[in-house]
Formats: sequence, C-alpha cells, structure tokens
Amino acid sequence: MAEVGAHLTAAPAGERAARPLVFEAVAQDSLMAAVKPALQHLVKVLAESNPARYGFLWRWFDEIYVLLDLLLQQHYLARCSASFSENFYSMKRIPMGHGRQRPLATAGLPKRHHWKSLLLLVLVPYLKGKLEKLVSSLREEDEYSIHPPSSSWKRFYRAFLAAYPYVNMTWEGWFLIQQLCYILGKAEHHSPLLKLAGVRLVRLTAEDIQALEKKWAESTSSQTHSFTSRVQSALRRALGAVAVSLSTGLSVSVFFLQFLDWWYSSENQETIKSLTALPTPPPPVHLDHEPGSAVLPGLKSVCPLCRKVRVNATALATSGFVFCYRCAHGFVKAHQRCPVTGYATELQHLVKLYSPES
Repeated sequence: MAEVGAHLTAAPAGERAARPLVFEAVAQDSLMAAVKPALQHLVKVLAESNPARYGFLWRWFDEIYVLLDLLLQQHYLARCSASFSENFYSMKRIPMGHGRQRPLATAGLPKRHHWKSLLLLVLVPYLKGKLEKLVSSLREEDEYSIHPPSSSWKRFYRAFLAAYPYVNMTWEGWFLIQQLCYILGKAEHHSPLLKLAGVRLVRLTAEDIQALEKKWAESTSSQTHSFTSRVQSALRRALGAVAVSLSTGLSVSVFFLQFLDWWYSSENQETIKSLTALPTPPPPVHLDHEPGSAVLPGLKSVCPLCRKVRVNATALATSGFVFCYRCAHGFVKAHQRCPVTGYATELQHLVKLYSPES
C-alpha cells in the first residue's frame, strides 16, 4: 500500500520530475491568501488608532490591496514567468503544448497567456471577496428587514441568498476535483484557473536559476543616463525590494500572527477572567471632531443619530455606543466608522441588544 501511494510524496523521475507535487502547488496557493489578512489586520489597527488619518486605508483596503497585488504579480510574471508565490516555491509557468521544450523563466510568457494569468491572479480573488461581503451584507439586511416589504428587490435578494451556497459549493468542488485529478495524474493543472489561462506549472531548472541570477545582476549593474530610464529603474528596484521583503519576512510574520491568535484566543481563560473582573471602563474618547459626527443625547434611551427613542437597540462592538439598528446599519454601511468616536467599523460589529422585557 505504501508503494502505491509513494508517488504522492516522492519526486518522480524523468519527464515527471519537473511536475510540482500537489503539496507544493497547494502551498503556493495559500501563500498569498495568508498575506491579505495580515495586512488587513495591520490597517485595522492603524485605522482604530487614528481614524482621521488612516481611516481611508480601511475603507478602501480592497482597492488598495488589489492595486498593490497587480503591480507585484505583473513584476514577477514579466521577470520570472511566475506569480510571486509560484516564484517563492521555485516554479514557473509555461504555455500548454510546449512538451519537453520549456522556455527559460527569463523569456517571459506570450502576451496572451501573460494577461490572462495576470487577470486571473488578481481579479478573481478581488471579485470573490467583494461577492462574499455583498452576501454577508444582504443576509444582515434580510434578517432584520432593512428593506421595506414593498421593495421590488426583496424576491431577488431572497433567491440570490438561497442560490449562493450552492454556487459556492460548486466552485469549491470544481477546485477539489481538479486537485484529485492532478494527484492521480489525470490532469496537468491543480487549479482550474491555470487551465483557463492556458498554462501549467513546472519546477525551475538549474538553467532557469542561472538565467534569473544573471538578469538580476545585469539590471542592478547597468548604468543609465536618461531621466526616464533612471525613474523606471528606481521603480523596478523599489518593487523588487518590496517583494524580497515580503518573501524573507513571511515566515517571521506567520509566527507572530500565530502568537497573536493564541494570545487573544478564548483558550487564554485566565487573561479573560482577569479582564472581566475589572470595573467597567469609561466611554471612549471622541476622536472625530468633524461637523458630521453625532453628539451624545442627554437621555440614555435616545439614539444619537435620529434623536428619538431607540427602536431595536443595537450596540457597536468597536465603541460600545447604542443606536437604533436601522440608523446604525445605514450609517456604518455608508461610512464604515462609528458615528460618535470615528472608530473603523463594519456591519459585522453590530450587536443586537435584548432587554428582559422583550
């Protein structure tokens, strides 16, 4: 039995030696997926510490990240014929149908395969993330009946929310079946996105590594005199330095992220008990003094936004202040911050409050 499954962990010989193992292919897929949450957590900490200065980074994080990802992937596809994560695991992309004739990594992909790869690497994760946020928001609105009963979109929302889990299951199942076919040797791609781009992954050879090192040395030692060439060279060097910093600091960052997850996890019961034993802290300091900020009313039962007695009392987990659910939902959806403190806030931070009388 061990002999039958040995090909899953041992590198094959001959022509199949250039074919990456499924574990390497899946690991490079998960590499970029781990970078975005880390950067998002960093931006969230900055936005909460100073909403006036860094709040826009949180509101436009997806767009800023996709722009940076576009520049990073374009740099590596043009220089190494691979994405950032594929180059990190010593792989490259080659067009389908080349057989044993594999161009060097420095040769680059044909334009059609290059742009297909770039769009699928950057655009598909961006659209998938936006769709997941839209579904989460629609579920919140449908659960608390934010849309009036006469809304013509209500049936469409219900149908969309009912169909999305099946569509998502089909999407994930497609990837799983492709990976199983790749393990059994029935497919040349572990991911359907590679098939759509018309490329496949192979390992870097000794000639590829030598060519990449030679190209890097030539680019750093070349002396240019024109201003445009100097600016382009400086931009390429800066982008390369960012990529190298990401690759070298990835292992250390993952360690610290795991440490922070453990530190703030529910398993640390002693820390939680010691914190809950302390007296209730005072309300947070009003950080945003702009004219659009809400002012706290004199009565505790009045919503700071509509200035009326609260209906469906809802608290913001980021600040602790209580509003009407409809008021808080509309404000947070439009501005992504607390109306009183200016703290960066999402719809998932809305907490419905229930009194004993209800």
